[in-house]
Amino acid sequence: MPERRKFSRVMYRAPAILKQDEQAWHAQVLDLSLKGVLLSRPENWQADPQHTAFSLVFYLHDSDVELDMDCILVNNCENYLHLYIDHIDIDSASHLKRLVELNVGNDELLHRELAQLTDPMAESES
Repeated sequence: MPERRKFSRVMYRAPAILKQDEQAWHAQVLDLSLKGVLLSRPENWQADPQHTAFSLVFYLHDSDVELDMDCILVNNCENYLHLYIDHIDIDSASHLKRLVELNVGNDELLHRELAQLTDPMAESES
């Protein structure tokens, strides 16, 4: 089966806080891309299945740089949560881009993925 993924995923481990309305859960970022995040499913997971919008916050290692994003839950597995990044502020986006850039190691691939972020046709195909 051919790979359908349009954005490179990079392994990144960091503690995170996932929020929905008044609820908050501690989770672990496992990997991420320019458009999504894979989290460990929190032990006390009790999210409202009718609402898929969440806020996710985590810090870059050994720094006070916070990445803050609004996400949509796209897959809720037994051990994992797959989130689509719906909105991210410019500072967080810059840090995420740099993190992916350092881990992908291929400038051409990174620039192609960045172009897909701003191409409305690419969004409708995903």
